[in-house]
Amino acid sequence: MWACLVIVVLRSGGGHEDAVAFELHALRRENLMIEFWIHIAPLGTFIATMAWFLIGLPTMVAALYQMWKARQEAKAVREGRLHSANCLEFVAGDGSCINLVPLETLHSLPKPGDVVLLPGQGIGGHGEFRPGAYLVGGIEFIYAHAEYKNSRPQEARLTKAVAQVTSLNPEIIPA
Repeated sequence: MWACLVIVVLRSGGGHEDAVAFELHALRRENLMIEFWIHIAPLGTFIATMAWFLIGLPTMVAALYQMWKARQEAKAVREGRLHSANCLEFVAGDGSCINLVPLETLHSLPKPGDVVLLPGQGIGGHGEFRPGAYLVGGIEFIYAHAEYKNSRPQEARLTKAVAQVTSLNPEIIPA
């Protein structure tokens, strides 16, 4: 502001009246700019706040949710949770799954040498495993660290059981 006044005073030829008039005009102009920004600033703040609530906040919530899901998936991979967790899995000799049975529904686990009746893919199913009798050849137990409230140190729980079975059905037995 002062630099502008000095330049005007030098151009006006040193007339005192011109300098005073310009100074008053400059002050009025400055007051008008301040008043303009005082009235416009709340509008800008309002627009910025609305943009935050409409764009920024949902974006932040979505990013936090994606981060939480990624951490849950990474934790599941680290712990080795599978699609067949907490199940007894009946597996054929080639490693393909015949049936999954939730461990909570079992009153006892089969032993090697037991004959079990499995539904396979059902009677109308077009899969390779038909309903019928299967001989349990062996069973494997998979345990995991127990992570629940008030669990004892180094406590483990049965996570999964895998039973190796062979078919006793005549149409399924390979020649």
